[in-house]
Amino acid sequence: METIIKKEAKTDYKLVSHIENRWSPRTFSDIPISSNDIKILLEAGRWAASSFNLQPWMIFWGTKGSKAYDMLFDCMNDFNQSWAKSAPLLVATAYNTKKPDGKDNFHALHDLGLFMGNMGIQAQSMGIGLHHMAGFDFEKAKRNLQLPDEYHVATMVALGFYGGTMDNLNDELKEQELNLNRERKPIAEFAFNGAYVDRAQLDT
Repeated sequence: METIIKKEAKTDYKLVSHIENRWSPRTFSDIPISSNDIKILLEAGRWAASSFNLQPWMIFWGTKGSKAYDMLFDCMNDFNQSWAKSAPLLVATAYNTKKPDGKDNFHALHDLGLFMGNMGIQAQSMGIGLHHMAGFDFEKAKRNLQLPDEYHVATMVALGFYGGTMDNLNDELKEQELNLNRERKPIAEFAFNGAYVDRAQLDT
């Protein structure tokens, strides 16, 4: 039986609903993500800010049943394969570690994060959930994607409309999926008005 789980963040301040309601599911509806939807998600990412507008990101995707999907899926570890096989769309994200002049681009990973942040909010507005993964063989992914040396594969991402069944999940993951509590560090633990050593908090 398909279940659509809604998890709303208990924010200290009112935010737009696409941020409050975004979470990372491990179950997905079997409704396909259309080619047009994929283009919309990529367009959202395309307009992210980047250092010197270098746009160092590179995105690879595959829909379920395609060779591209199987190639991406094959790079994942067993744990992620156990649940991500229900996702109708898989994505691999990569970034160029070098600037055009050959110097290291220390902001490239940050810029890729902005791309995926844009994509995530756009996806949420469409009823699509994203689950980012670090559990995969980075070198195998780089070989499979035939990336130049200066590129690094950052993450795999499973995407799909919220819903689906939990038949592929073990008891621990089912419990996590059904847990409606969402927690984040309070602002006072990571944001300071001035130098870190002073620990001046936002409201002082």
